[in-house]
Amino acid sequence: MEHRVAGVAMPQTELVDAAIVLVRRTLPDIAFNHSMRVYLFAALAAERLGIAFDAELLYVAALFHSLGLTEAHRQSKERFEVDGANAVRQFLRQHGVDERRCETAWDAIALHMTPGIPEHKASEIALLSAGVQMDLQGAAFRAFSSGQRDAVQKAFPRGTGFKQQMLELFANGVRARPETTFGTFAADVLERADPKYRRVNFCGAVLGADWPE
Repeated sequence: MEHRVAGVAMPQTELVDAAIVLVRRTLPDIAFNHSMRVYLFAALAAERLGIAFDAELLYVAALFHSLGLTEAHRQSKERFEVDGANAVRQFLRQHGVDERRCETAWDAIALHMTPGIPEHKASEIALLSAGVQMDLQGAAFRAFSSGQRDAVQKAFPRGTGFKQQMLELFANGVRARPETTFGTFAADVLERADPKYRRVNFCGAVLGADWPE
């Protein structure tokens, strides 16, 4: 029987099952539920806007989008988004997914926290970012009905203290690689969480460059 939440069909394929098994071993419950809500809000946005999308690919990208914040990647020198993007591409290639879909998933995760760009890209890229922004920041909150919001949260609860816990997950995920936060929202997170962190200022970088003028 097809599983639906808030009227959205949850993809049920071998690829999705394999992704869930892998991600479930890695993500804490708060991040797993967040990922599921991201997919649902993204799919609901697509329905409202009349956007066609690859449901299986969007679902897998949603599952993997926070993977770069987990313990296995915390000593990485890449942005956490890139670690997640690399992980999803590797996973998809191992399961025989064609390169075009692999690259779309890579772009979706790599760009999901970069404002102003995803909405101009492929549907899956735009929708993943929209789903993330809805669940984290309440973007387009009232464009979703209260019934939709309640159904999504009932299926995959935010839980008590979600906002604080997610900020802690972000902070812990980038604390050991502060250089990767330049020009990203992660700089806001570290500035709040780590009193020793000093944000790199773009103007200062330009004015302090080795060029004489």
